[in-house]
Amino acid sequence: MSETEADISGLNSEQRAELFGELQKNIKDLELWFDVKIQQQDSRLRLKGSSPDIAQALPCLKSFIQHAIEGSLSERKAAELLMMYKNGQNPADLRHSVKLKKTQIIPKSVSQNDYLELIDKYDVNFGVGPAGTGKTYLAVAKAVEALENEQVSRLILTRPAVEAGEKLGFLPGDLAQKVDPYLRPVYDALYEMMGFDKVEKLIARHVIEVAPLAYMRGRTLNNAFVILDEAQNTTPQQMKMFLTRVGFGSSAVITGDITQTDLPGHQASGLKQVLNILQGVEGIGFSFFTAHDVVRHPLVQNIVRAYEAYEQTLAKD
Repeated sequence: MSETEADISGLNSEQRAELFGELQKNIKDLELWFDVKIQQQDSRLRLKGSSPDIAQALPCLKSFIQHAIEGSLSERKAAELLMMYKNGQNPADLRHSVKLKKTQIIPKSVSQNDYLELIDKYDVNFGVGPAGTGKTYLAVAKAVEALENEQVSRLILTRPAVEAGEKLGFLPGDLAQKVDPYLRPVYDALYEMMGFDKVEKLIARHVIEVAPLAYMRGRTLNNAFVILDEAQNTTPQQMKMFLTRVGFGSSAVITGDITQTDLPGHQASGLKQVLNILQGVEGIGFSFFTAHDVVRHPLVQNIVRAYEAYEQTLAKD
């Protein structure tokens, strides 16, 4: 059993309250994630645990203290820091931020950092992994950045019109309107990064286009940033069609989770197939995310791991 201390004498009462969190949630999460005990003794926090656990917990606690001093230790920021330090990642190593007019997007893991770098490097990129790893969100951020810097003249956001256990036919409107609810996470990201009014104006001017994948057939997409979301639900023919639409001055990012395909029967996934076909082809970037990269509530990371373990067990039977 090892012990060490962290000095919090420089924090005022408001900063200490932010450090500890409501009902001491931040301290309890630190204890849970790193298997340590933390006790307050006057102006110090004493950590007890094994040497390896303390070696992980102490930098995270110090980061908590620094963010509390700056007034930036929100519940979300605390969760992000817990995830990074638990996975052995130092936030200082994540340098590839996306600077937008309205906000700045900072990667939350090494995998996210590398993903952003590949999007800058290659015209066609694949982001593959479970929900919550930031695949689509970061792709949208890069798309907005390219538009604001006038590197492209429009954004095109598309996904296959595959029913995920529910019937599209019961939704009102044409095919594009039926698909809109399925692209809600993309809309939410755009609203956050650009503001609701601006996004709606750009959609009205067709600078931002949100459409089903079927609407891409027969088009050549020049000077555009194109995002194909939920690509695990494409057929091989649809994937080939999409990739051959990419024109001059364009970038394409294809995102998906090959473990959550909604295709009927034994229909092959175009995303799963294309990962094998294009491996080794120059000029294409591949980013693969795991449960370690989940940046939602810390519990989501545990849920993803549990499902991965369960699916591995089924594969062995």
